[in-house]
Amino acid sequence: MNKEKLTEIRSWIRTQLEDCADFWLKNGIDNEHGGVYTCLDREGKVFSTDKSVWMQGRCGWIYAWLCRTYGVKDEWLAASKTCLDFLEEHCVNRDAGGRLYFTVTEDGQPLRQRRYCFSEAFYCIANAEYYGVTGEKEHLERAKRAYEMYWNLNHGMPDPTGMGPKTVPETRSGRALGIPMILLNVTAVMKRVDPENAALYDERSDECVHDIFAYHFKPELGCTLENVAPDGTARLNYTDGRMVNPGHDIECSWFLMERANETGDKELHAKAVEIFDLAFNAGWDKEYGGILYFIDCLGNPPEAYEHDMKLWWPHNEALIASLMIYRDTGDEKYFDIFCQVLDYCKQYFADEPYGEWYGYLRRDGKPTQPACKGSTFKGPFHVPRCLSLVDLMLGELLEK
Repeated sequence: MNKEKLTEIRSWIRTQLEDCADFWLKNGIDNEHGGVYTCLDREGKVFSTDKSVWMQGRCGWIYAWLCRTYGVKDEWLAASKTCLDFLEEHCVNRDAGGRLYFTVTEDGQPLRQRRYCFSEAFYCIANAEYYGVTGEKEHLERAKRAYEMYWNLNHGMPDPTGMGPKTVPETRSGRALGIPMILLNVTAVMKRVDPENAALYDERSDECVHDIFAYHFKPELGCTLENVAPDGTARLNYTDGRMVNPGHDIECSWFLMERANETGDKELHAKAVEIFDLAFNAGWDKEYGGILYFIDCLGNPPEAYEHDMKLWWPHNEALIASLMIYRDTGDEKYFDIFCQVLDYCKQYFADEPYGEWYGYLRRDGKPTQPACKGSTFKGPFHVPRCLSLVDLMLGELLEK
């Protein structure tokens, strides 16, 4: 272990984290209507005032998480609170059982409702983390209500919005990897802040782990599939059934490793590492570097036109997962992978003059033009989460 190199990397990571957190405080927080704008160009100028509900929750979570991790700063806590207040006042569809919208206007008028329930997931973890920092019980109660809805919506509860599945269920239904993997992460946050209900969260975490391996993990195909039949059968005769999202698989791997470390399950940890290995080896672009957005498990052309782009978040997940494996196993191979991904991120994603990371690169690593730092789907979440977790793991390694 080269502690001098670890120290050098940690210094860069910490500078990037400070710049990223400040970038969103300076440019994204809406001091008039509340909440956060996330459609920001390279310099941080707002190019769309519509607000992503996912990002209100994710921003609310990240600034509470930073308070928990590094100590409370007034500006961090205020950023979390304004997003939570905006969510509560404007983003809950009370005519549809408390489900949340997907997008709203800058002053909170509803724009779009989606069948997917990730808005509820991020609302849940934001309130939970804020409660963990402040002890304000109302936020725990909000988190628990949202968590139960989120769980039940994915376990047979009729959608109170009246929206059905995106395919005709009599023709095709199935399972999506995003359901158990995000539920596993949300459940981990809930258990941490609500230990009185640890038994429930442990039971549900185990169910999520089961579903990932019973239905989606396909070592015979060399991948973890995004979409499978209800019984887990791989459906290889159409593009959606062959789709692999390497970034999702890598993110899933470290969620699983966290659970394995919590329970002391070495077999689960090894299987999580296998998920990482398959995803990284298949997803890394051998010609240009970086992680491809989508691949086809049989090598056919992916349907998504953005399949060969390089997006910020898979690289964030790869930094977390590879360093976690190195920390847990001591295998230098994974530190080499961590450095490989870090070098790519330094060269192509990080933007020293303006702060934060580019969100969307072409296959050759050049930012899409005009370049942006945020969108409906990119805000203060993956980058600062990655940088903070990497900082903490580097600290653990340096203490060994």
